Amino acid sequence: MTKSKILIISQGSGFMADALDNNLKGMGFETEFAEPVVKKIEAGRADCDIVLLLAGDYVYDSVDALVYIKDITADDDIPLCVIGYNKELVEIGKYIPEECISRTFKRPFDAKYVADELKAVAEVASENRLGKRILLVDDDPTFLKMLQGWLSDRYRITAVKSGMQAITYIANHKPDLILLDYDMPITPGPQVMEMIRSEISASEIPIIFLTGKSDRESIMNVMKLKPQGYLLKAMSRDEIVAAVDNFFIGHKWDYLN
Repeated sequence: MTKSKILIISQGSGFMADALDNNLKGMGFETEFAEPVVKKIEAGRADCDIVLLLAGDYVYDSVDALVYIKDITADDDIPLCVIGYNKELVEIGKYIPEECISRTFKRPFDAKYVADELKAVAEVASENRLGKRILLVDDDPTFLKMLQGWLSDRYRITAVKSGMQAITYIANHKPDLILLDYDMPITPGPQVMEMIRSEISASEIPIIFLTGKSDRESIMNVMKLKPQGYLLKAMSRDEIVAAVDNFFIGHKWDYLN
């Protein structure tokens, strides 16, 4: 299983929280704790694959946090799991509908059992993510191989080295996203995009340009073509992966401005 991050929302620590944390880390999870406060949750939600709500008395006075949790997990398509006593689960249900919760565990709980169940949730989420197909188009074999390595544990990747190879591939396949090098010899990115847009069967495939130029004039030239966005080749692995993830979960595209 690819290493996943679980954001555990809890009011302070305790024996069971520590036991659960140890079991999750033993299974390869990355864990982060956040207090049930909107700003704390917001700070910890980056790159989060699962949200685990470890309920306590705080649920009776944390309506804003509960609503925020419901919104971010629904908007980002992140599995939400909940642990609590019956009364706490009833209170949570006032603000988070049952259909928004992937797993519910009642206290007292077995830390190892919960960790096993969360592993299954993470595997399903990973499979759903890997259902997306991305076509990478770049004439630089070093960059192409690097980008493929960065994204292949999260998405189904096909990599080609020229615009014409991309057109040939699209004739028989329909990827969910194309990451297209803007500056390629023979058939540059804008021309490839024009060819793709002229094909009825491929005209709706989202295209994000890859560019090594970050000056304003170059970026404006890229955006005049109205792609779904652009990525600077100088961006870090984490920045590129997060940008692609955000595209698929419907976030505002950060690199349009």
